[in-house]
Amino acid sequence: MDLQLMTAVVTTGNGGFDKLEIQRVPVPVPQTGEVRLRVLAAGVNNTEINTRLGWYSASVAGSTDATSEAAQVDSGDQHLDDGGWNATTPFPLIQGTDCCGVVDACGDGVSDELLGSRVIVRCCIRSKGYDDLDHIWMASDFDGAFAEYVVVPATEAFPVDCEWTDVELGSIPCAYGTSENMLHHAGVGPDDHVLVTGASGGVGSAAVQLAKRRGANVTAVASAAKADAVAALGADTVIARDAPLPSDQFDVAVDNVAGAAFADVLGALKRGGRYVSSGAIAGPLVDLDMRTMYLRDLRLIGTTAWDEPVFPNLVGYIERNEIRPVVAKTFRLTEIVAAQREFLEKRHVGKFVLVP
Repeated sequence: MDLQLMTAVVTTGNGGFDKLEIQRVPVPVPQTGEVRLRVLAAGVNNTEINTRLGWYSASVAGSTDATSEAAQVDSGDQHLDDGGWNATTPFPLIQGTDCCGVVDACGDGVSDELLGSRVIVRCCIRSKGYDDLDHIWMASDFDGAFAEYVVVPATEAFPVDCEWTDVELGSIPCAYGTSENMLHHAGVGPDDHVLVTGASGGVGSAAVQLAKRRGANVTAVASAAKADAVAALGADTVIARDAPLPSDQFDVAVDNVAGAAFADVLGALKRGGRYVSSGAIAGPLVDLDMRTMYLRDLRLIGTTAWDEPVFPNLVGYIERNEIRPVVAKTFRLTEIVAAQREFLEKRHVGKFVLVP
């Protein structure tokens, strides 16, 4: 390979799959305080699709699936001012929020001890410190891992000592970091009965495992066809997606689905229950009866910025073999469109991962 150029998936704007271009672009050079990674594996997440679609814009009311379908019909030149996590997405952009890689170059001020280390990247960066909720995200605010090389702040590259494959590690950062952050904010412990919606997806399957790791009793919601696979993740009970939820049963609801089922999920909580979310794949606009919230003393918890212990916790869980990811399928980097098309079909359990 020409060391001056690399293959990358470049997202050129908001819209359909036509916005994903396989290009030869310059290999990035680490600046002061940065390291460059040779990418070994990069997971596929809802957030990359949502960012491409501009789904985070207040002008979008539908689910990820519906928005994606509409984008294939009309995918003109768009650049929504509020379409990204932090307002405007800096297109053209290399996406890829998950990364497992090997450190192959260090910028000024970075110890050479990191060279050759296999690392995973903390993709949520609290650049102003943990007393300030401002944050930036790899692959939404700066170039990510859908490429052969990526540059990240050295503080966000975490060496991991384990026997996991590159692909397994590449499935971890976004989904497991998001799930651990939700459980952390909701204070999930061994006395809690936790409801996890969308339990067959990346975040949902991670939440099932991480809640069980905390000793909670876990009830998962998934399609009937995926019930056995979700139970194998550790769920104590699996409820079919189209079945009614029991009322007044759960201490915590971990819900990244939202949409039409939102009111039923709230109704499933006990008095004083906690509802925590970091997404809304079935639709961001929901019906909330305020009486359900305040008369039952419910807490609604939104999470995006990861707290300081979250990612080091995950590294510890991995190194102690306390969790194990589910990789549904791998694709070549250049098969990004096929990967995202199949991802949106939601027939899999766990994560899709791209390899260069």
